[in-house]
Order: sequence, then C-alpha cells, then structure tokens
Amino acid sequence: MSATEKTIRGKTIFITGGAGFIGSTLAGKLVEQNKIVIYDNLHRDSLKDKPFRNHANLKLVQGDVLDFDSLASAMQGANIIVHCAAIAGIDTVIKSPITTMRVNMVGSANALEAASRLTNVERVVCFSTSEVFGQTAFRSNETDKPVIGTVGEARWTYAVSKLAEEHLAVAYFTERKLPVAVVRPFNVYGPGQVGEGALRTFIQRALKDEPIQIHGDGTQIRAWCYVDDMVEGVLLAMTHPKAVGESFNIGNQRTTTTIYGLASTVVRVLNSKSTISFIKKDYVDVELRVPAVRKASELIGFDAKVDLEEGIARTAEFYRNQVRG
Repeated sequence: MSATEKTIRGKTIFITGGAGFIGSTLAGKLVEQNKIVIYDNLHRDSLKDKPFRNHANLKLVQGDVLDFDSLASAMQGANIIVHCAAIAGIDTVIKSPITTMRVNMVGSANALEAASRLTNVERVVCFSTSEVFGQTAFRSNETDKPVIGTVGEARWTYAVSKLAEEHLAVAYFTERKLPVAVVRPFNVYGPGQVGEGALRTFIQRALKDEPIQIHGDGTQIRAWCYVDDMVEGVLLAMTHPKAVGESFNIGNQRTTTTIYGLASTVVRVLNSKSTISFIKKDYVDVELRVPAVRKASELIGFDAKVDLEEGIARTAEFYRNQVRG
C-alpha cells in the first residue's frame, strides 16, 4: 500500500467507468478502507476478473453516463468522483465517432454537473488523453498548445471530445468552485487491460509463440506507463491540495521506445519464439508521443517507478495465471 493510498480512508468514492482497466485497478487499491461505487455500462468489464469484485465495500451500478438522472442518483453521498468512463481505443473510435463524441462530451458534462450538485464533494478527477497533443509530441508539457486533427478524420474525434472535457472541467472549477483535477494518461498498460492495446496484444501473442504484427513500419515512438504508476498519479490527483484546477501528464519518460523495439523487447523478455512482421495501416497514426511529467513531479510528487521490462514481466504473469485458472 502506497503512502497516498493510506491517506484515503472512510470515503465514498464514485468511479464512472470503474469496471474498465484503470478504474478497476484504482478500485482495488481503495476498496479495503473505503466504500466504492462503480458506475459502468459493462461494455468493457475488467472487474469480473478481479478478486475483490464481490467485496462488501464495493457496489456496482450498471448505468450509462448519458443518463443524467441515473448518474446523479447513483452519485449521491460521494466524497470523491473519478470520471474514467469514455469511448476509447482507435478501432472503436473510428467505427463510431458519433458515439465517441456523445459519450465523451455529454457524458462528461453530466458527470461534472452531477458532481457540482453534491453537498460534500472533496475532489473530482477527470480523465483526458495524451491524444490532445496530436501526431507528434516530444516531451510535451501541460502548457503546450493542443493539436486539433483534420476535421473528418475519425481518429481525432476522441482527442477533441477529451479536450472539450478538460475545458469544461476547468470551467466548473473557475465558475462553480468545483475541486477538479485532470489527468492525461500516456500509453497505459498492465494486468487486466481490456479492449485494444498494442502491448497487451504483443504479450498475449508472445506467450503463445504466435506471430506479432506491427501496423506500419514500426518506427512510431511511445513511452509506456505501467498501470500501477498511472493509478498512483490518479491517487495523487485525488488527494494533493495543489492538484485542484490543474491538468497533469501521467506517464513514464524512461520507457520510450519504437513499436518495433517494443515488440522485440516483449519477445526477448518472455523468451518467445514469436516472429515479427509488418502490415499496412489504414488510419492516421501518432508518430511520436513522449510526455514531460515535470509538472506532476514538482506539484504533486508523481514519479513513475516500473520500468518497461519489469512491467512486461508482471503483465505476462497475469495472463499466464488467467490461462492456468
């Protein structure tokens, strides 16, 4: 248990999208000492594999963030709100840009409005995205201008909708004094990931010695953040007094590698016989994305700790145990 986890006790914590990858990992860190209410449509359900899914302190409400009345009712009595619910994942976003925009903008507006009506809310943490920095972002910091992609290119509906959420969150802070903090995750991976994710796919295929396919030429550059580090960033945003009214990049600069380098590292660490090949990509991709996390470090004390090889090994062990189970 981290020092930050220990400071959160006896609270009622409401997590939209809490059955998802990051939300359920966060819930697991807090469920022993707090009452957790997860509000989720269960479209992506990572919670079902968690050992605490039937914990006495955990309440699951199946609902949609587009339903304001249901959301506001379920949120009653909460001290801390963590708004994770969103449409995410490049394949899903491209398939349904309308749903992406509606859930991410209207759903976020509903969550912020419902939170603003609570009488005892201590903190609201909203999830943005590193996608707001566009196709090329090297050591981007929070004051860099966001890059809005071409209108009509479905991929950017996700970034635009999340950027709208950020603006609205800060507006609720300035206009309604709602104690909001925003986190921007950078390429999070780890045990329990659901939906799309290059690293998850690489690890699962490597464990079976199956061929690994890379979209494009493999020179795309990313910095990978293990989920426990991401959750620690969220915990700090939930508790640190200097987090209010601010946005924070949460990522790990030290794990920067090309996609080909990532696949090669997975094969080596897992002693896999998988071959690596390249296939044509038919969508706009991000060529370079590496965060600057100095603000999160200096203001709230965030520091990613899990290196890439350790994170790959931990994630692989999780999937091995799933197969055994």
